[in-house]
This record gives sequence, structure tokens and C-alpha cells, in this order.
Amino acid sequence: MKVIYDRETDTLTVIFADTLVAESDEDKPGVILDYDMAGNLVSIEILDASRRVASPERIEYQVTLPTP
Repeated sequence: MKVIYDRETDTLTVIFADTLVAESDEDKPGVILDYDMAGNLVSIEILDASRRVASPERIEYQVTLPTP
């Protein structure tokens, strides 16, 4: 997984798989979902990210462990 914030375009992109995009849908205004040929989600693009995300230039990654 890769997360890219482009300050120049104010776009935040989360890439789940490095594969070709076959289809894109604007789920909500300014939120674009990209899919591969099999219909799997490949990436999410958020336009005007600084207005939609608290701190687009800062990333926190967390893994939750299963409880025994």
C-alpha cells in the first residue's frame, strides 16, 4: 500500500494495488474510487484533500492484533 499527498494539486491518493485501473467512479463529490478489470478496488483519490482531511501530509499507520 502506498499513500501520496501532492501539495501542488492538493490531492491525497491511497494505492492498494499496483495494477492498471480499468474503471473510475466518483463515489461522492471529490472522492474517486479506481477499480481493476476484476472489479477490485485499486486506489482512492481525494481531491481538495486539505479541506477534507485533518492533516493530509501526516500519516498514522496502525495494525490491530486479534485478541486471544
